[in-house]
Parts: sequence; structure tokens; C-alpha cells
Amino acid sequence: MADLFDSLQPPRVPLAELMRPARLEDVAGQRHLVGPGKPLRLAFESGKLHSMILWGPPGVGKTTLARLMAQAFDADFIAVSAVLSGVKEIREAVSQAQAAKARGRQTILFVDEVHRFNKAQQDAFLPYVEQGLLTFIGATTENPSFEVNSALLSRAAVYVLEPLGQDDMIGLFERARALACPTLVFDEQARERMVGFADGDARRLMNLVEQVQIAAETAGVNPVTPEFVDEALSTKLRRFDKGGEAFYDQISALHKSVRGSNPDAALYWLCRMLDGGADALYLGRRLVRMAVEDIGLADPRALELALNACTTYERLGSPEGELALAQATVFLACAAKSNAVYNAYNAARKFVAGDVSRPVPLHLRNAPTKLMKQLGYGKTYRYAHDEPEAYAAGESYLPDGMSPPGWYRPTSYGLEARIAAKLDHLRELDEAATQGREDSPG
Repeated sequence: MADLFDSLQPPRVPLAELMRPARLEDVAGQRHLVGPGKPLRLAFESGKLHSMILWGPPGVGKTTLARLMAQAFDADFIAVSAVLSGVKEIREAVSQAQAAKARGRQTILFVDEVHRFNKAQQDAFLPYVEQGLLTFIGATTENPSFEVNSALLSRAAVYVLEPLGQDDMIGLFERARALACPTLVFDEQARERMVGFADGDARRLMNLVEQVQIAAETAGVNPVTPEFVDEALSTKLRRFDKGGEAFYDQISALHKSVRGSNPDAALYWLCRMLDGGADALYLGRRLVRMAVEDIGLADPRALELALNACTTYERLGSPEGELALAQATVFLACAAKSNAVYNAYNAARKFVAGDVSRPVPLHLRNAPTKLMKQLGYGKTYRYAHDEPEAYAAGESYLPDGMSPPGWYRPTSYGLEARIAAKLDHLRELDEAATQGREDSPG
């Protein structure tokens, strides 16, 4: 009787693994690193291993380059994932490296998602990197300046990998199609749709080819159209880590586009973030911040419109409410700009934080009791509404002995131009009142 397990099929090798380059020349993209005379190419040709950090988005070849490095230097390759591993796995890697050294072999320790290791975990293998027992290669999607210990960072060269370009992605797609489904025909728009969904990520592209292949074979579809691609794949494919650098880079781009008065660019980044799964109300809160930081009193309607957009989204939800966010974004981008209030507020906070607690002048104090009135609280206060132009010219509202700081300096843009003119007029009234007191007899 045949063994039950004789009929089992061996596990299928993922297309992404089948497509993994075996030579440096086969690596897609990254010409700025692996092209002739470029840093990583020179590192491969130098004959000397060194620790490095490969920083870039997912699916651009970080693991591939680490494996090729081990192959080029005939070194033992130990891969650990910072998501799944801890100090225990690092100690096991050190033991393997010590055994390899006894056999005269070098060891590369590849740590994927190294930014997920905490300081203690990074410190656990740092001494062995310093001793030369391990050559460390870390892969990260986050800025290593923020996520990697400075001691480890100082001992590793940082190479920045870029998302794969359109031509590289199309080339990979054609190679993947020829390998996985040579009889399946994709029209040009379907191919472009899949490349767009992959968003510069080669591994994701391989997975998409496999998904569409299975869907097409199941449905008996050939050729593959853009409509079929949309049906076979989730339309929410572009994603970013909502706490990661790509997220904050895009928020920064949105904010700077609004500040720079470019409505098209602002809409682009808003839609990029919505498409990537960002919380729409988070974007709304950021628009509110832009309204007060970058527009301020140059156009007070900006704050009202931004707040209304958030309220509208809360009431309507997606996708209807997103139009209100788009409207607010365009208005903010087109509005007159001023950071005068923002600068004045920061200057006042800084002054108060470093100043003594100055008492409130007597004439500005409230006097609800007889004792307070006897002590002179509010005695010389001038009620502005009873004064000409509803302004008590020459009155002081700052603590005694404090010079006017001039924190708020309105710009000449939008409504602030009128505010500036009014404040200039009031200062003239102050000067006239002061001069009048100086000229009066006695």
C-alpha cells in the first residue's frame, strides 16, 4: 500500500521567490547604488564586508541585496525578523557565527524590519558587530536616524533605496507573466493598472500577478481587461504604515502645498492619503491646523470652513464627506496667507515661560467687594465703550514696567491688511493721548 503522503504535492514556491535575482546585474532599479562605479557596486567589488543599513520602502530589493552580499563574499547568512525575534534569536545567531568563525567562515546577520527592535535588542548584538564576529545588514522602511541606536548607526553605512520606476515595474511584470502565466494575455491598460496598484513594490507586483492568474483561470477569462483586474483585486491596495515616515512625509507635503498656495498639489496629496487609507477626520484636523497656522486672520473664514468640513464628514461619512474636505483644502490653498498669529503666540508663550509672575495692575483688577474698592482695585480703569471711537487712547493693559513687546505683526495680506491699518491708527491715538498728558499744565 502506497504511503498516504506520497501523493502530496510539494509546497508551491511563491512567484516573488522564483523571481528573486541571482546576480547583482539582475536587480531591478537602484541604479544609483548598484550601477557601475556606484556605492553598493563598489562594496561588492571591494572584497571587504562591512555593516550596512538598507533603508527604503517595501519590495525594492533590500533582502535580495543582503542575500547577494552573502553570496558574493561566500559568507554564512543568518536572517532574523525584528517582528518575530528577540534577544534569544540574537544569541542563537551569535552561537552560529562563533561556530562559523571556528571553521574560518564569515557570518552576515540580516535583520529585517530592524526599526522594530528596541534599544535593548539592538544593544544585544552591537558588541559582536564591534568585534567583527558578525557583519550586520539591517533592512528598514523607517528613517534609521530615528529608529536605530546611534552606536549601531555609526558603525554601519546607510544606503537609501528608492521605489521602482515605471519602466522597471513593467519589465518585472513581463518577466513574471512569462514565467507564471505565459498564455494569459493582458491588454496594455490592464498591465498599467496592475503596475499602478503595485505602487513601486516588486514583491506586491508578483503577488498581484499570481492573484489575477488564479482569478482568470477560475473565471475562464483571457485576455485580462482593466475591469477584470479591478474585480479580481481589492481597490484599496495602496497602503502605508499610519505611524510611519511615509505617512508623515505625505502629511508634510499636503501642509506645504496648502501653505504654498497650490490647490492642485494639495488635492493630489489629500487624495493620495485618502487612497492610502488615512483617517479622513485626521486629515480634517490637520486642515484645521493649517487654517490657524498659515492663514490666520488674513482670512478667518478658513478656520470656519475647515471646521465645517470635519462636521460634514462626521455627518455624511465616506465617500460623500470627502468632498467637503476637498473643498476646504482648495479654499485653504487659495486663501491669503499669514502666520502672524502663529508667530505672536509662540513668542508670547516663550516670553511667559521664562518670565517672572508679574502682578495684574490695579486698574485692570475687578473690584466686586468693598475692601477691593478701598484697596484701589479698578479705580482708574477707563471703560473703552465710553471713549471716542470706543478706544481708551493711551491706556496700558500690560503689567506695570513691561514694555510693549510687539509680538503680533499683521501682514499686508487679506483681512490682516485692514487689521494692520486699524492698529496703526490706534497707535497714533495712543501717541496723541500721551503727548497731550505731557503738554498739560501741572
